[in-house]
Amino acid sequence: MTDTGIVALLDGTLLDPTAPLLRGDDLGVLRGEGVFETTLVVDGRPRDLDEHLARLSRSARLTGVEVPGPDRWRTGVAAVVGAWTGASEMVLRLVASGGPDGGSPVCYLLGSGLPAVSRRQRRDGVRVLLLDRGFTVASGSAAPWLLAGAKTLSYGINMAALRYARANGADDVIFVGADGAVLEAPTSSVVVARGRTLVTPPEDAILAGITVRRLFRAAADAGWQVRTEPVTPADLTTADGVWLASSARLLAPVVAIDGRPRPDGGSTAELAALLQTPA
Repeated sequence: MTDTGIVALLDGTLLDPTAPLLRGDDLGVLRGEGVFETTLVVDGRPRDLDEHLARLSRSARLTGVEVPGPDRWRTGVAAVVGAWTGASEMVLRLVASGGPDGGSPVCYLLGSGLPAVSRRQRRDGVRVLLLDRGFTVASGSAAPWLLAGAKTLSYGINMAALRYARANGADDVIFVGADGAVLEAPTSSVVVARGRTLVTPPEDAILAGITVRRLFRAAADAGWQVRTEPVTPADLTTADGVWLASSARLLAPVVAIDGRPRPDGGSTAELAALLQTPA
């Protein structure tokens, strides 16, 4: 393991992480063509790997990128995990870049340390801005070319939103559709608490949240009610708690919305424990 992380091919071959891997005419570089997944490895165990591999395959189908099946990725996963000698938490990325025009995708895995900011946001929370996403929930089915439910390499809008948030005194963003429906964050899903009920927006125009599913299963077993239903900006204000859930950061309480502080309702520690968040 080096400061730049670990890079491996699907067959388990470890590569020099500082050496070039993609050609200049790779469609992932030129057009953002490609798909990826990110998950957390804790003490050598990837979290929800089966679900991430299934979502990678789904994203590939939606984008027309032909990637190897889930079993082909596991050898590479094992190689990266086995070579890791850093902290107990490692961020694992599975990437399929589009490849040269007319060629096969370039598939590889990348292991790196969990950023300190992710741990800090788990503990201290995030300040968010509500930003217009530019389409409605109905766009998910009516305009499949928008790829609202695919995890692609085209992250320009998401990164621009995060830069805008940081330039305006916030840490993150919650996207709102043109119809007023809460959608998702650039790299996270939204979870709202109403008493002992957890709610997350429908998956019609957003990426299916693997961490939310894990949380909802554990919460239901612990006596919470869980629902998937529309959420509005007003709901975010009146809720007993709001969180951003993602595969690496896991769970971050929202402590301010558009500059107005909001409490987390005292449930963050319980929900983090249900997610088996590392200490």
